[in-house]
Amino acid sequence: MQRLLVLFLVCLQTITSFSQGFGIPSRKGGLGFGNLPVFTGIRFNFRDKNVEKINGINVSIWQPKNEADQTGTVNGLSIGLPLAMGTENRNGIGIGVFGVGAKNNLTGFNLGGLGIGAGGDIKGINIGGLGIGSGGDLIGINIGGLGAGSGGDVTGINLGGLGVGAGGTLSGFSFGLLGVGSGEHVKGITIGGLGVGAGQNLSGITIGGLGVGAGETVTGLAIGGIGVGAGKELKGIAISVVAAGSPTVKALVIAPVSGSQDMRGLIISPAYMKIGYTQTTTTETGEVDEIREGSLKGVAVSAFNHIKGEQKGVTLGVVNYTHRIKGFQLGVINIIKENPKGLRVLPIFNTRFGKKAQSTP
Repeated sequence: MQRLLVLFLVCLQTITSFSQGFGIPSRKGGLGFGNLPVFTGIRFNFRDKNVEKINGINVSIWQPKNEADQTGTVNGLSIGLPLAMGTENRNGIGIGVFGVGAKNNLTGFNLGGLGIGAGGDIKGINIGGLGIGSGGDLIGINIGGLGAGSGGDVTGINLGGLGVGAGGTLSGFSFGLLGVGSGEHVKGITIGGLGVGAGQNLSGITIGGLGVGAGETVTGLAIGGIGVGAGKELKGIAISVVAAGSPTVKALVIAPVSGSQDMRGLIISPAYMKIGYTQTTTTETGEVDEIREGSLKGVAVSAFNHIKGEQKGVTLGVVNYTHRIKGFQLGVINIIKENPKGLRVLPIFNTRFGKKAQSTP
């Protein structure tokens, strides 16, 4: 069998090298050998080059030396021994011992021992032993032993042994043992062993072993081992073992430490909850501390509820502190800076006393 296989490959290479090949009963269809550019049936070729259209079963061994020679389309079953590569587009079933690829688009079911790749879009069911990559969009069920990614959007069910990534939007169900991320948006159910991140917005159910973060907005259920954060806004439910925060928070937050400029919702932070911050600015006369006030609207439960600004709602803690209040504090020590002297610091309970707020530092 080994000798027959070697003889077959030698003959196939000889046919390809010295002619455009031949077909039985014709050069257009039936059983073909060599680089027949247009063929319908079963075709065997060493290296596909300058193909126009192949319909049926196409068996190839290697890819062209020049990218410009990768033209045309194969429709049907593509078998690579070891590479199913060499055309612009492949539609149907692609199986390569080493890999399956196309200069432009791959559509259908593709199985590559090492990997699957296309310069354009990959659509369908794709399984790459090491990885899957596309220059355009990756759509369907995609499983990469090490990873799966695209320069455009990734949509569907995406599993990467190490990670899943998209230059554009990542949507659907995505799992990466180390991480999952996109340059733009992440939507759907997303699980990253270490973390999940989006350059812009992240929405849906998101779980990151270490953390979850987005450059703009996190919406939905976000669970991060160390932290959950967003560059602009955090909405929905945020749960973290260590900390959660964003300039604007409209959520149920459960984390030992939380912080925001504008926080609304139910905040459960056993260790510390902070609203507002102090910004240090260097001037000609030295450093000046400027308080950037914020606000709380809702209920906050923490050992120390630290509000540099206005509280509208209820705080429960060991120590509660705010500049101004429309609501009340319950705790061991309750501090409201706008209250008249003698009523600023009270045990058990404190609220606003007096008609006019006092100046606050």
